[in-house]
Amino acid sequence: MADPNDVAANKMLRQEFSKRMMDVTRADLRVTHGVAYIRGAIGVIKGGPPDVRKECELIAKVLRTKPGIKDVVIDCTFRT
Repeated sequence: MADPNDVAANKMLRQEFSKRMMDVTRADLRVTHGVAYIRGAIGVIKGGPPDVRKECELIAKVLRTKPGIKDVVIDCTFRT
């Protein structure tokens, strides 16, 4: 069964991407044992940030400060 802390952290991870108008429909976002994994292809929704890579790195930096997330692994391609 899923760890409740990981479930809450996963929700927080998705909210951060949504808040910044990032398109994660082709991405696999999950938190396992406190480590956030960002895989797949990430893009922006119309009107979103111009630099996808920079925004993703900023999200990772913010997530590392959140309780329940120990580390962030970014293994994805960036679509513009």
